[in-house]
Amino acid sequence: MPAEPNLPSDQTPLRTLIVDDEPLAVERLQILCARLPALSVIGTASDGAAALRLIEALTPDLVLLDMTMPEVDGLGVARQLAAAAVASGHRPSVIFVTAHEDFAVDAFDLDAVDYVLKPVSPDRLGRAVGRAVNRALARRSQPAIAATGEAAPVSQWLEELWVPHRSELVRLATIDLDRIDADRDYVRLHTAGRSYLMLHTIAGLESRLDPERFIRLHRSTIVRRDRIAGLRHDGLGVWSVELVDGEAVRIGRTYLARVKAMAGR
Repeated sequence: MPAEPNLPSDQTPLRTLIVDDEPLAVERLQILCARLPALSVIGTASDGAAALRLIEALTPDLVLLDMTMPEVDGLGVARQLAAAAVASGHRPSVIFVTAHEDFAVDAFDLDAVDYVLKPVSPDRLGRAVGRAVNRALARRSQPAIAATGEAAPVSQWLEELWVPHRSELVRLATIDLDRIDADRDYVRLHTAGRSYLMLHTIAGLESRLDPERFIRLHRSTIVRRDRIAGLRHDGLGVWSVELVDGEAVRIGRTYLARVKAMAGR
């Protein structure tokens, strides 16, 4: 059995709201949450509009949020919570619980704690709740921020990604990505000798990556800048990048000027 997330003795359980339009899904989450001492379920909602009303009335610490719902979907709820936090200073942590893996990038943009795929297993929910507990403890360690209502600066660039792997999604820090290749309607992410396939366009991902860390070499390839060992002229105006692992990647003509500028040429 996996270790259950624990709270310090002086920390009360996270007051949790479950939001899902499927009664059986709500019931299953209630059962799973009852087994986690770190959580205290204070209510449920069956659609996004009801969720927003209950969040305003109950001020939960954590919301377990379905992605696809009538009226206001999960992303819509999370966006409204982010906007409301500017005025109220209160923003519950969000764990998305969904059957759809395709919204993981959008969820990270909204600072979600985790993204759990249905059917939810006890150990997977436990790991997600553990992250929510760690976030709650981190917030407690910043009393000055809490007192002034000032939020810590948030980068405009993607810092993490959830990507499908077997029956769940794994968390990748973008700074650990070595290379990204387009693969039809997907991108293949290379990191630490492994690769992961994610449904996303390479252009869309490029727009969310820090250009100080990543550079596009070709319509099908992005690399982390510090993985570049040098440039090579192959003749007839064709250039390639040599990577630190010895591989050569041809530079597309559209991107050549930008790559040369990086090298000071």
